[in-house]
Amino acid sequence: MSQLPWNKIGLVGGSSIFILMVLFFNPTPDRPEVGLMAAVATVMAIFWITEAIPLAATALIPLVALPLTGILDSRTVSKAYINSMIFLFIGGFLIALAMERWNLHRRIALNIIRRAGRRADYMVLGFMVASGFLSMWISNVATTVMMLPIGLAIISKMEEAFGEKRTHLLSVVLMLGIAYACSIGGVATLVGTPTNLAFVQIFHELFPDSPFIAFGEWMIIGIPYAVVMVGITWFLLTRVIYPIDLSLHLDREIVDRELRELGPLKSGELRILVVFCITVVLWTFRRDLNVGVLQIPGWSGLWEGFRNTDDGTIAIAMALLLFFLPAGKDHPSIRLLDKDIFKKIPWDVIILFGGGYALAGGFVSSGLAQFIGESFPVSDGVPPWVYVLLICLGITFLTELSSNSATLSMMLPILAGLAVSLNINPLLFAIPATISASMAFMMPVATPPNAVIFGSRRLQIYEMAKAGLVLNFVATVLTVIALYLFFPYVAGAPVDSFPEWATGME
Repeated sequence: MSQLPWNKIGLVGGSSIFILMVLFFNPTPDRPEVGLMAAVATVMAIFWITEAIPLAATALIPLVALPLTGILDSRTVSKAYINSMIFLFIGGFLIALAMERWNLHRRIALNIIRRAGRRADYMVLGFMVASGFLSMWISNVATTVMMLPIGLAIISKMEEAFGEKRTHLLSVVLMLGIAYACSIGGVATLVGTPTNLAFVQIFHELFPDSPFIAFGEWMIIGIPYAVVMVGITWFLLTRVIYPIDLSLHLDREIVDRELRELGPLKSGELRILVVFCITVVLWTFRRDLNVGVLQIPGWSGLWEGFRNTDDGTIAIAMALLLFFLPAGKDHPSIRLLDKDIFKKIPWDVIILFGGGYALAGGFVSSGLAQFIGESFPVSDGVPPWVYVLLICLGITFLTELSSNSATLSMMLPILAGLAVSLNINPLLFAIPATISASMAFMMPVATPPNAVIFGSRRLQIYEMAKAGLVLNFVATVLTVIALYLFFPYVAGAPVDSFPEWATGME
């Protein structure tokens, strides 16, 4: 007997459970919307995990379900699908697409790799640094797709020079290094991965009085975390998990040939580079940054009009500039971006964002978040770091089998309710959950970079799983350490504080 596809099981099972919960699950008779919201959240979770229907289609369910159940009106739900974080994503993505259109990202990557040492392990480090840096600003998938053929070309030359058997481990390590660095690099900035943006907006939906975490504030924890994690990953891959032959050397002619084909830096690339650098500076220093003894005043305080801006405003303003600027003397009649670029924006991801935001709003408005938090058994004897550790492990391994954005959208409201019930700052649970959603390294389906690299057929699934299992635990420990080191600077409050805005969860 043939087995039913997983998505069909999810479709039938999720729909059946939804009907049963609507009919029979009413945990708070005086607030029936709690049970109804639980039914909506459950069917969305099942559909997301099993991909019973496309992820973006599942994300549209709140537009129908929440008004019909009386949890939120249509106008309120609709607003969740278009907000400042959405525009930050669109603006950042447009800038990234401009870099791709004019091959600036490729030039940056090749120059980083070329400056790495010729020895095999340093070559891997060069690829990882290039992948991680680019993933801070452009799509993880785009970075992986771009880096993969460069890596494969070098591996092919190494195999010709040293033989396939001798270079096999190097091939595995290089492929894994590219994928893992793309995932890790995305954690460094708010625009690096969709889950970071989802966290900021969903958290604000849950706690409307909480301050938005700005681009620069996230980088306080994101960049040190990414740098250290890339270094640890490189060391473990090349020296511990799959020790490679250090006598192998990189043939730089491949990289040099690629750079020669690109030619000298073109005027269009230079203009995009300038716009990109200005954007990063504006994002980083928009609000006051307090890094220990160093306090850097933000530029938004210089004029009343600047105070009304946010990171999304900056992203759109700088992206718009690219539609006005000509490509320069190399292509005087062409602008840096044109109307065709909008076809490349991943609108399905944007809808997925909106579904997560709407789901979070429903959790709060219905009282389900509060109900879940109060339902957890609370023990005063358990230190917060234990909860954080369990959250990191749970999110990491759950993401191995489901979309990281969908997983985070499901879990953040639950974790927020738990934190409030424990009198713990909700950010202490939300930040590590967000980071852990990108730290799944075992399975090809865990992250898009893993899937792209696995498609190269240069490694087996057990080779990815072996390395990924080790790195999942390493990332969990590092996340806990980074959280406690940098939390006061990101959240603007001590680790053991319970902010007033957290009492606003209904």
